[in-house]
Amino acid sequence: MKIRFWGVRGSIPTPLTPDEIRRKISAVVARITSDDLKDPETRERFLAHLPPALFGTTGGNTTCVEVRLDDNSVVIFDAGTGISRFAGSAAREQPAPKVFHLFFTHFHWDHIQGFPFFTPQAFDRSCTIHIYSPRDDVQAILREQMKPPYFPITMETMQARMVFHQLHEEGIEIGPARVTYRKMQHPGGSYSYKVKSLEGSFIFSTDTELKPEDFARTRENREFYENTDILVIDSQYTLDEAIEKFDWGHSSYSLTVDFASEWKIDKLVLFHHEPLYNDNKMFSIEKSAGWYKSHLGTRNLDIHLAQEGLELTL
Repeated sequence: MKIRFWGVRGSIPTPLTPDEIRRKISAVVARITSDDLKDPETRERFLAHLPPALFGTTGGNTTCVEVRLDDNSVVIFDAGTGISRFAGSAAREQPAPKVFHLFFTHFHWDHIQGFPFFTPQAFDRSCTIHIYSPRDDVQAILREQMKPPYFPITMETMQARMVFHQLHEEGIEIGPARVTYRKMQHPGGSYSYKVKSLEGSFIFSTDTELKPEDFARTRENREFYENTDILVIDSQYTLDEAIEKFDWGHSSYSLTVDFASEWKIDKLVLFHHEPLYNDNKMFSIEKSAGWYKSHLGTRNLDIHLAQEGLELTL
């Protein structure tokens, strides 16, 4: 099972600004010495030792995460603007996949706005797109955003075969994996999904405001959360912001560390980044989460910052 991140931002797309790019370049130039420019090897060594906030970026696309199962089944979570980058990459594969399983956590703009740009696949009659949600009105929701005056072409122009599935409590099997879900605390509702196979388990829980009941040692919680290999979860706020924005539907990074520690998660991925945060802020949050983990004494928890292009393997 491989997990790849195509969109990691929340609320709105957040591209790097010209000023941010200039500041990155200026900071890199200030670090260069003559020894770093002697030959290709020293230049590569210099670049490799730059802080990640300078040599790279978190990314500015909204939510889209791919899970590639061991039989090469393609599972996608949400269709934010990141799905356009996924689609371009998948189209270049040899052979290119033709069947896709697209799960929606909920239908706020940042999770559906890329769907009309799922191209070329959604406009290719040889492709099949299976679309999943516990809701029974998904087709109507997606159709509504693809019509004037919101969008110049309608959903009828998509030539791929679209198959809509309403999920039920038992979940669904896709290739070698079973996908189940839980409803989370978020305005209007949002669903987390768990993908479990012989290789391991992965939970995607964007747009989640963790509550005390999520920590309760109930049978349902234990079955869904405990000993999960990889947890990708909404970590949009600092603790102060989470208190200030109580009931906005998002969690603080420190609370997600508490949650992952409580449920003996192996790997925690901080996700759904605040659009007002630049790369320096995001990587400082990752570092702070590591410090907080050490304070808790949770040695076995591996923490990552979700970035476009990040790939994890089970």
